[in-house]
Amino acid sequence: MPLPTGRVEWPPPAVRPALKAYDTWGAWYSGDPDALGRVYAATAATAMPGLDLKPTPAGGVFTSMRQAAARWFWGSSPLSNTVRQHKLHVPLAADIAQTSADLLFGEPPQFSFSDDTAAGDDPLVQQLGDIIDGSGAHSVWLEAAELAAAYGGAYLRVGWDPTIADHPLQDVIPPDAAVPEFRGGVLTAVTFWRDLDRPDSRHWRHLERHEPGRVLHGLYASTDEALLGQRLPLEEHDATAPFAMLVDARDKESVVTGATGLAVQYLPNMRPNRGALRGQPIGRSDYAGVEPILDALDEAWTSWMRDLRLGKGRLVVPRSYLQSMGRGGGALFDPEREVYESVDALTAPDANSLAIHNVQFQIRVDEHQRTTAALLGQAVRGCGYSVQSFGEADRVTSGHGAATATEVVSRDQASTRTRGRKIGYARQPMARNALTLLQVNAYWFKGKEPPKVPPRAIWPDRVAPDPETQARTLQLLLAAEAASTRTRVRILNPDWSDADIDREVIEIKAEVGAAHVPQPGQTLPGDPNADPFGNNNPADGQQPAAVSNGGA
Repeated sequence: MPLPTGRVEWPPPAVRPALKAYDTWGAWYSGDPDALGRVYAATAATAMPGLDLKPTPAGGVFTSMRQAAARWFWGSSPLSNTVRQHKLHVPLAADIAQTSADLLFGEPPQFSFSDDTAAGDDPLVQQLGDIIDGSGAHSVWLEAAELAAAYGGAYLRVGWDPTIADHPLQDVIPPDAAVPEFRGGVLTAVTFWRDLDRPDSRHWRHLERHEPGRVLHGLYASTDEALLGQRLPLEEHDATAPFAMLVDARDKESVVTGATGLAVQYLPNMRPNRGALRGQPIGRSDYAGVEPILDALDEAWTSWMRDLRLGKGRLVVPRSYLQSMGRGGGALFDPEREVYESVDALTAPDANSLAIHNVQFQIRVDEHQRTTAALLGQAVRGCGYSVQSFGEADRVTSGHGAATATEVVSRDQASTRTRGRKIGYARQPMARNALTLLQVNAYWFKGKEPPKVPPRAIWPDRVAPDPETQARTLQLLLAAEAASTRTRVRILNPDWSDADIDREVIEIKAEVGAAHVPQPGQTLPGDPNADPFGNNNPADGQQPAAVSNGGA
């Protein structure tokens, strides 16, 4: 499908519901108080599902909009009688996104193309590892996972630039700059756009459309920001001029990637979507449905800090204690002053009239602490995680020292389940991304011939098994004759291929067989000629003990 032409709306109307959701989730992710106030005060009437915009006797549609905004702490108007107008934000949303990325890609996945070849011996795996290390792909994956947790998804794009590196490169595109096309839940095409610097009064845009095997580039300029505008040659702007040297001479817009599929993969956070985005194949943000709790947490935190501000001690002093600053300059009281002059008066001054009074209001620390802790825990659980993943139970142990791996997994079950779900959605996109890296490397950098099918993406265990517990389990299986040597090797090394396991089994049997070879003059258990009393292996220089036959 070619790039759009003519005065079409941009972004297209079909993606506007998703863009509204991205605007809300992005405000929570950034933690910008101005962005949160703008989202909930300016767009509450359109972003909140189920809002009735019918005119009301109290003031019509705009009254309904103000009432809807007032339901949110960040949508309420500041009070005119307060000394300081400030609302505080707890960056829990950003912590949730970062924790999600650490759970998913804290240990990067491994890739395998065949079960018959060990991962370390496969030349394709070695080449892929060199590309991943050279391009810093692990950091890119962490960035993509963090954006996916916040926005519901992110795009991993494979590119190349021989002037920078001799291997493919990767970067991340946020979903609020993309128009995706899905079929059967799989990304089949996507168009990215970006706003460019304006060399004149027109609004300039660059569109980049990804299709299987090629990328199309288009430059547009329009006097109306809501419209795409006139199609221009790529050479007309400095940002798109480099692409003009790469496009096909026939169509003047496409660049061959060398990949059989897309050079970009969509990494969804989780599905399905809820609310207005229900049924769409785009991912769901971790914040979906938890925004009211995050809003209440900010309100409770702001109230706590307001108590601290209002609870500051104040001194009430007599007027005679104030030091005049001259005519029209007012007066001040120095709280560090140690000596005061006596007051001249016809009568003795009243002691109360010269007393300094301290006013100290109560600061409700316990109430606010319990409230914020409860809201934080509810928000974390609503996003699918355990509070232990956020350091809320670091000091909890088993009672006998540090917690074991089994206890850590038990306490962190919610985070472990959520991580498993996200791995399920990320496995295929990551495998296709690895295949694209090899194909682009083979086409543009003369790398090894890539395979025809994607590799298998294998995630390591989140918590390393306790060696002592695992050894005891294997010992019990051996004693009970309940598992073969092959099964025990697979339990100990679940990420090994069948060929690796076969080699290990052969080595174990060879070592066991060597250990059971009898030495000169020695018999092994089970030998029919062995003495049942164990006297067949006498010490050097000693004769076997005689066996009594009951005779004299």
